[in-house]
Amino acid sequence: MIEYVVPGNIDDRVLAKAARILEGGGLVALPTDTSWSLVCSLKSPSGIKKLRKLSGEREERHFTLLCSDISQFGELCSLDNSRFRLIKRLSPGPYVFILKTLLGTEKALDIRRREAGVRIPGHPIPLGLIGTLQQPLYSITAKRSMQEDMDFVRPAAREGDELPPIPEEDLFEGGWELEGIDGLDLVLDGGEERERIFSTILDISGEDIRLIRQGAGPWPI
Repeated sequence: MIEYVVPGNIDDRVLAKAARILEGGGLVALPTDTSWSLVCSLKSPSGIKKLRKLSGEREERHFTLLCSDISQFGELCSLDNSRFRLIKRLSPGPYVFILKTLLGTEKALDIRRREAGVRIPGHPIPLGLIGTLQQPLYSITAKRSMQEDMDFVRPAAREGDELPPIPEEDLFEGGWELEGIDGLDLVLDGGEERERIFSTILDISGEDIRLIRQGAGPWPI
């Protein structure tokens, strides 16, 4: 099901509908400032389970917590002044920051790693839904390989800390293309086609900043 919205003037009723779906354990697709994402509620164990099953990924670094402001980062992860300044400099934007999680976050997401990726997307639709739901969204990049009739070969993992880039042909442009994803309850479509690009992932959980995946956000800057 697709709901078309005007990104600069989103109908509150549509956002409320999407929030109810997420609270009930459903999945919603939406655009970001990079490619399309699939999201569930951070507080819905069934939604998280569905998202993980659909993604086929076991590595937690493929998943991202979408937030509307830096204050939400501090509710989920450990954040000091130097990390705060870096995030503030690069956000909103196409950057995912890996931080040490707080104990409650690990339990809520049932994750094995003690780190999580957090991001403030530069797009009004996810920000509007976060505001309506009043909590961050748990997300993963939408891929054509999630559709039952598609068969993509996953790129091999690289040596070291880097994650392989997502093949451009595995990403979506138009919202209507996502309707073939099994288990997806709603697509929020702003009417614009998205570029088939992905975010830059920076691990700032330790002493040094490590590039995990080079994407739309330039690094180093």
